[in-house]
Amino acid sequence: MIVVMQQGAGEAEVNQVVERLTKLGFGVHVSRGVEKTVIGAVGDRRAAEPDDLQTLPGVERVVPVMEPYKLASRHFHPDDTVIQVGDVEIGGSEVVMMAGPCAVESRGQLLETARAVKAAGARLLRGGAFKPRTSPYAFQGLGEEGLKLLAETREATGLPVITEVMDTRDVDQVAYYADILQLGARNAQNFSLLKELGRVGKPVLVKRGMHTTIEEWLLAAEYVMASGNHQVILGERGIRTFETATRNTLDLSAVALVKMLSHLPVLVDPTQGTGKNKLVAPMSLASVAAGADALLVEVHYNPRLALCDGPQALTTEQFGDLMRRLRPVAEAVGRTMAGAEPGVRVAVEAAETPKAPLAGKVG
Repeated sequence: MIVVMQQGAGEAEVNQVVERLTKLGFGVHVSRGVEKTVIGAVGDRRAAEPDDLQTLPGVERVVPVMEPYKLASRHFHPDDTVIQVGDVEIGGSEVVMMAGPCAVESRGQLLETARAVKAAGARLLRGGAFKPRTSPYAFQGLGEEGLKLLAETREATGLPVITEVMDTRDVDQVAYYADILQLGARNAQNFSLLKELGRVGKPVLVKRGMHTTIEEWLLAAEYVMASGNHQVILGERGIRTFETATRNTLDLSAVALVKMLSHLPVLVDPTQGTGKNKLVAPMSLASVAAGADALLVEVHYNPRLALCDGPQALTTEQFGDLMRRLRPVAEAVGRTMAGAEPGVRVAVEAAETPKAPLAGKVG
């Protein structure tokens, strides 16, 4: 349930309600808005009578929350959640671009791509150190060596890092190196991993599973939040349908709907969502128009040489063009976006090419 306090209710009145709910065994979460304070209570509703709470000083009304997800609900937290990663705000007025290769392959590949995407306006660097692949014979990532390269590249470029964690045993290791931990679509209902991510003190991107409903997606976020970590970003990356012309069906209606249902920021991954290089740009533009707070795009300095998902990656030149096209769309929906002015060419090809010692693979 939520307890809505009257406008102008003081701290003493809020504390009295919090104390009463705590004694009744509820988990309590206070959200202070510009005009009113909302107190969310998670627990057995039978432990408290709404009429009893209604009589407490400063209480305007008591409202039951019918959705199975509580902490992720906009009823509990009416204002948008903004997640801070360094000097980047995710969920604020800026649409944040996260870009980089599907997989970390080498020091040279990562550094060259990172410098290029930063020059074009990316605010975070993406790159997989652990890669979940359908075939056991496909490139699985560099593991901890890949994490070290991501951290090294962050030091060189200043870009915070987002990377995927696949196993409960790897959570502490990935959290040590990364700024945002990504939960992939295949783990959207890995409840042990979701709980483990709830105890880390870093933001978590919860990607929607390829077969999960919107409610199940929000409940995955709820697992993380109920375990103590409220820094959650929701990621739409396409769902499996009968359609075979694209890798997945990118559900942009979910972006608009989830923004109504939840206060959490929403990210779209148009690369995984379509699996096709030529669809990444139009779906990125549509995602921003639909209300996405961030984008996650795969970029490789030479996709033909990529060890993972090369056909869907943008070249650095294509990424620079996309950033120029995205900015006016963001402005049209009242948002901002880093990058060059439309019509101004960003010299992404001019990013410093690593010298020979940097070009080889680790190990």
